Amino acid sequence: MSPWLLLLAGFIILAGAVFLARRSWLAQKATGLPLARVSVIYSDSGAWEKVSEPLFSATYGLTGKPDYVLETKKGLVPVELKPSRQSEQPYESDIMQLAAYCLLLEEDWQEHPPYGLLRYRDKTFRIEWTDELRQSLIDLMEEMRELNTVPAFKGGPLPEPQHDMTVRCHSCGFRYVCYPGETN
Repeated sequence: MSPWLLLLAGFIILAGAVFLARRSWLAQKATGLPLARVSVIYSDSGAWEKVSEPLFSATYGLTGKPDYVLETKKGLVPVELKPSRQSEQPYESDIMQLAAYCLLLEEDWQEHPPYGLLRYRDKTFRIEWTDELRQSLIDLMEEMRELNTVPAFKGGPLPEPQHDMTVRCHSCGFRYVCYPGETN
């Protein structure tokens, strides 16, 4: 075989390898997850052979399953994916859900996460795990527990839904309370 032909074949292979490496890098960047070396150490994804157990806090009576927990140089980072959401700012409810995962990592794994990642369709938000966010979450959980002690929520009539989105009712985990005979 001619040396020029070998050189051309080597160039084509090298160009293909560079193309694939760049494509992989762009795909990783598009996820919005850190590009630094990280390891996924927990997943609630069906893509893994074994889905991880829920995190649990007896102190707060809280349990949950983040989509992922990453091990980074700065510590453990919970990741929550909301692939259908599009917004320039994260929803407060999503921030509180991510905060709950930060609290669960503190309680269940004795790890203080520096932040959490909230991934929407086109944007990733880095939510710092601060003392203020921790306290806001604890206050919210106390408020929710107080609401749960109101007699109307213990078998009595429920208040009117606080929204006009029937889609939310259809996917609500408590639909059976409002519509006892129906199944999802």
